[in-house]
Amino acid sequence: MDALTLARLQFAITTVYHFFFVPLTLGLSILVALMQTAYVRSGDETYKQMAKFWGKLFVINFAMGVVTGIVQEFQFGMNWSEYARFMGDIFGAPLAVEALLAFFLESVFLGVWIFGWDRLPKRVHLGSIWAVAIGSNLSALWILVANSFMQQPAGYAIENGRALMTDFGALLTNPNVWVQYPHVLTSGMTTAAMFVLGISAWHLLRKQGDYQELFRRSFRWAAVYGVIGTLAVMLVGHSQMQHMVRVQPMKVAAAEGLFESENPAGLSLLTIGSLDQQSEVFSIRIPYLLSLLSYNSLEGEVKGIRDLQAEYEATYGAGRNYTPSIVLNYWSFRAMVGAGILMFLLAAFALWKVYKNNFESSNRLLKLLPFAILLPYLATATGWLLTELGRQPWIVFGLLRVEDAASPNVTTGMVLFSLIAFTAIYAVLMAADIFLLRYFARQPQHVFASEDVEAANPEMAF
Repeated sequence: MDALTLARLQFAITTVYHFFFVPLTLGLSILVALMQTAYVRSGDETYKQMAKFWGKLFVINFAMGVVTGIVQEFQFGMNWSEYARFMGDIFGAPLAVEALLAFFLESVFLGVWIFGWDRLPKRVHLGSIWAVAIGSNLSALWILVANSFMQQPAGYAIENGRALMTDFGALLTNPNVWVQYPHVLTSGMTTAAMFVLGISAWHLLRKQGDYQELFRRSFRWAAVYGVIGTLAVMLVGHSQMQHMVRVQPMKVAAAEGLFESENPAGLSLLTIGSLDQQSEVFSIRIPYLLSLLSYNSLEGEVKGIRDLQAEYEATYGAGRNYTPSIVLNYWSFRAMVGAGILMFLLAAFALWKVYKNNFESSNRLLKLLPFAILLPYLATATGWLLTELGRQPWIVFGLLRVEDAASPNVTTGMVLFSLIAFTAIYAVLMAADIFLLRYFARQPQHVFASEDVEAANPEMAF
């Protein structure tokens, strides 16, 4: 592999590692805040236990997310210096706001929340966890403001080969932000719901310990949260796809393996053939469905890869390939959608069992849900692959190609060394995160024992 390919692989690996932690942070922060709100309003100690237990797992996940996120910014200067030079004036502003406002907000108030149990007035302490939840989700917003410029540039001018920001408001009102951010937010809710459902189901199945009511009530909350999250993520995902049809039609065509323009267009259930070579393939398609999803109408043209390649050559220059990897985009899209549908069905069935008040006796469901914790991670990882790979060959759509964004003086050996080092370090961090989450999730008594120790000795806490 050459240095460019290795640099792309390195950024992909570090991004996917980092994004394993982000959705759970986003969704679980809100859920813990809601649980503590219920405690403050009712005085019910079970709600306090719920907030403490799930809050402990949130803190573990948050700490790992911070560590893995720092490395990503290093790579802009290490492997992607030309990108940093081109985008620095624009990319730097939302990243600075994210660090100075959102990240500091969540970090400071997380410390207040950890050490403030039984020290601060209940409502003040409750305000600290809501500040954490708001800060976490604001942090994601600012990152997506930066990413949305890469998807759909807005509020800029090109001067001396650099993109300069001319309108900060245009960055904030970029239409891509307001279809992408809700999708990330609701995917976080879904991740947290499946996480809580899976762990609660594991405990309910064993019917042992002193915390069964904690997990009964957590199961009920997570079932409601999961149905809301999965429904919302599908609805905003639908809006995001309609937006992509307008601004990045090649991404949609690649995700569908659609070589020829169609009107009306059918949705591919399965395509067999040599996709990346754009050969004739066998497809099983549902007639009209792609047009319906794209335009809310049974009619509407969805452009194919060959027509779009010709259009892009006319616009951006002939003799270059403007088609992303069809195989990766096609299967990433199906993995994301398939996992999303499965999560909705599981959450809806769990909620139905809650409504019928027989979820504790549904052994098959309880045995299945712990494995379902993996589904949101599959969906979010493949969703990001689709988001980023579907934009190729552009790193900033229509303005800067990936091959022109890499650092010119970085050798293959340098990138290979850092790739191996980062992957190994991240693997250790991931193993530590899984170990800690598993340890405390399986033994809630240790969560509350550690909370008591931390209350008496604040210097021993995280």
